Amino acid sequence: MFKEIRPEEFNFSPFKLIGKDWMLITAEKEGKVNTMTASWGGLGVMWNKNVAYIVIRPQRYTKEFVDSSDSFSLTFFDDNFKDILSYLGNKSGRDENKIEKSNLTVIYDDNIPYFKEANISIFCKKLFAQEYKPESFIVQDLNEKNYPNADHHTLYIGEITKILAKE
Repeated sequence: MFKEIRPEEFNFSPFKLIGKDWMLITAEKEGKVNTMTASWGGLGVMWNKNVAYIVIRPQRYTKEFVDSSDSFSLTFFDDNFKDILSYLGNKSGRDENKIEKSNLTVIYDDNIPYFKEANISIFCKKLFAQEYKPESFIVQDLNEKNYPNADHHTLYIGEITKILAKE
């Protein structure tokens, strides 16, 4: 069903996958899985490692899961799942079992949760986390426009340990 592809063979646009198609950030904490929809992040090379970077606001329940885990997954779906991704981005796992209600199937690879229905799954080992700070913005308009409530994202950089794509 899935085949492993090397990061060097990953021929998908991160601008489309992340910015237009969206992704799910998923992690596990104390035997429970939570996920959130995201459209900000990227893929690249840092510290001589293939990495993904994601950002999560402090009020997001998934942040607790990513903070508590050594790893996380990023999953990407075809257009038929856009409504589900929208739902998963607008509901909190604090309030309901949104994964169960989405009818997505959690499966694992190396103890990292991801979704059977995904087209692409990227598995990451956390390397770095840092909260954005207002004084770090060179272009202050970005801070004012994106953080009127001072709820600055935490940046996470994860080493890509595996990529699976549907055959």
